[in-house]
Amino acid sequence: MYLESIKSPADLKKLSLAEQQYLAGEIRQRILSTVSRTGGHLASSLGTVELTLALHSVFDCPQDKIVWDVGHQAYTHKIITGRNARFDTLRQENGLSGFPKQKESLYDAYLGGHSGVSISAALGMAEAMRLHGEEGFAIAVIGDGSFGSGVAYEGMNNAGRSGEKIIIVLNDNDMSISRNVGNVANYLAKMRSSRQYFRFKDNAKSFLGGVPVVGKPIRNALANSKKTLRQMMYHSNLFEDFGLRYFGPVDGHDLESLRDVFERAREYARPCVVHVHTTKGMGYRPAMENPSKYHGVSPFDLKSGLPLKPSDPGFSGAFGRSICELAQTRPQIAVITAAMTDGTGLEEFERRYAAAGRFYDVGIAEEHAVSFACGMSTQGTVPVFAVYSTFLQRTCDQLIHDAAIEPKHIVLAIDRAGIVGADGETHQGLFDVSMLRMVPGTVIYSPVTYRQLEADLAEAVDNGTGICAVRYPKGAQPALTASVLGENTDSWFLENRGGDTLLVTYGRLAEELFLARKSLEEQGRAVDVLVLNRIYPIPEAALEQTERYQRIFFYEEGIRSGSIGELCALHLMEQGYQGQFRLFAVENCFIPQCGVEHGYQLFHADHDSIIKTVLGESLH
Repeated sequence: MYLESIKSPADLKKLSLAEQQYLAGEIRQRILSTVSRTGGHLASSLGTVELTLALHSVFDCPQDKIVWDVGHQAYTHKIITGRNARFDTLRQENGLSGFPKQKESLYDAYLGGHSGVSISAALGMAEAMRLHGEEGFAIAVIGDGSFGSGVAYEGMNNAGRSGEKIIIVLNDNDMSISRNVGNVANYLAKMRSSRQYFRFKDNAKSFLGGVPVVGKPIRNALANSKKTLRQMMYHSNLFEDFGLRYFGPVDGHDLESLRDVFERAREYARPCVVHVHTTKGMGYRPAMENPSKYHGVSPFDLKSGLPLKPSDPGFSGAFGRSICELAQTRPQIAVITAAMTDGTGLEEFERRYAAAGRFYDVGIAEEHAVSFACGMSTQGTVPVFAVYSTFLQRTCDQLIHDAAIEPKHIVLAIDRAGIVGADGETHQGLFDVSMLRMVPGTVIYSPVTYRQLEADLAEAVDNGTGICAVRYPKGAQPALTASVLGENTDSWFLENRGGDTLLVTYGRLAEELFLARKSLEEQGRAVDVLVLNRIYPIPEAALEQTERYQRIFFYEEGIRSGSIGELCALHLMEQGYQGQFRLFAVENCFIPQCGVEHGYQLFHADHDSIIKTVLGESLH
């Protein structure tokens, strides 16, 4: 009824409160119907519908800048900022991104994909606007889970003393992806239970402000004693200790209260926090009852809530099974995750070993996780840190300084390595190999089958020293490759067909090479295929094998600079190799949101392109 008329936030402002409340229901249905077909981040965006409407009702975007921390909560923002007609293309190739992106809309103030950075970014915007003499507020919308990220406190520390027009909206829904952990979560729970203090403060100020003669002095005295009152009721207010005025907590689904509190924050016009309590998955019972399950979903049946295709736990599930089996006979193993218990396949490990103190969810704090693991290692524990490749990027300093200089034996289980598809540039796992290869003493495995993953993990735990990384992709093991390799768990595998051309790769790209080899063989062209399992250091015997081929084509699902292919090329050059060598990898770009197969096509690593390369045909 109302949604089709909303082309921009200006149209939203024309609606009455009752009309906006009706619009909230329409938006929830729009999100549900779309995400049930496309997949996406469901529970988080269902929880921020009223919050988003209130923000856009009170503030004037794009003059005011809204920075969405981990932008999977921004679907409503996209819908009411002129993108409703294209919302069906969400996370599809050439469609809307699942995250805010400046190149997509002038209403998207900042790229959002990783957590914790919104306060720092918003403060930078506020400072720059002041320098340029521009009006406007900078608003950081950050979830309570992201408050476990250290960079959020760095930003808050500087925001509180800045005097700028920055508003931090704390979207408190008791969750990150998995259930929140630690004292930050406990503190916010205490804040929510202490609403009587804030009601008392507001009501007293309002009443006393209207009392003639004596009202104002008493009100000022109360304001001066508010620290004592806070201490009496719940010991402290963290945010005001940081120099930020605190408003809240406010019901995040009460539009009237939200609009009122944002008006007050706007009038204050100095650094402040608005604490909003929302329910993740609001309006869709399955998501409300199990928000972790409905954080990121594949297409599902809207009525039942069940996925349209049976979910395959894939490599994540294989890792979960393998680490549980290893832990049974290796009491020195402890497992760490950064708010990704479900995503990394650790539900069963948590169930079995959390009570024994062998499972740690440290919240969204990857840097802490690595240093924490290093500390455990010094006392004889073998810590296994399960983390997505895209989030491992945040730990570069800890890996170099804490883990490598005085070597600590830690194991990195790197999930979602390589192209991930619909999440796009912010989540592609293309940098882990180049980043880890530069760290002295690191050993990297890239298994292509579940059997190899199991063996690599055991070797990393039992025989490793320093950093041992086992990286694997999203999804299931490739069928043809699994058939060819069988039970092979060696550090490298050579399929020798007697050709003078060698195709080299590691990880799931092996499937494309074997498919190309099979097709070429049918055309009478023999090519050999070398698949690395331990990719760094490259096994010497595997390097020696490459020297006898006239043509070598190396394919790598990662960044070219610092790649394993470059290392192979260097070895051949040092040996005086006179044949042809070509490396196909991701070069000086980011892979956009697209299917994995199309991602391969972008750097000519799909099987059709491989065939053309071998046959000497042009690539387009």
